[in-house]
Amino acid sequence: MTRVLVDTNIVLDALTGRKPFCKNAEKIFLLAAEEKIQGCITASSITDIYYLVRKNLSEQKARQALHNLFQLVTVIDVRGKDCEQALELPIEDYEDALIATCVARAKMDYLVTRDEVFLKASSSVRVVSPAQLLEIF
Repeated sequence: MTRVLVDTNIVLDALTGRKPFCKNAEKIFLLAAEEKIQGCITASSITDIYYLVRKNLSEQKARQALHNLFQLVTVIDVRGKDCEQALELPIEDYEDALIATCVARAKMDYLVTRDEVFLKASSSVRVVSPAQLLEIF
């Protein structure tokens, strides 16, 4: 099965209903639910997701959102070595560098994101926008 790391911004689009992005984000999670892709997120993104959903919605909705999310995706661990290797990448944003390191180590087929820096960067993994991923599947 095709392994897709779903960047935090896509998860938040789906969970918070951010317009106009939520429709494509929801379709990506539907692909995971239908087992057409293996959706993955990094462990380091979970606290960001929780915090932002709680801030935008509520504590209860944030907890429920994480429960639902864990039913759809595989959580990719972040290792100490990943944190060190991220410092060596030519990516200014450390969080982005850490995601790139985890994507490479976990041998993801795609990274789906709306992050313009990732979309323009050359990488060992295919970086696609939500619309591009939906065209593939």
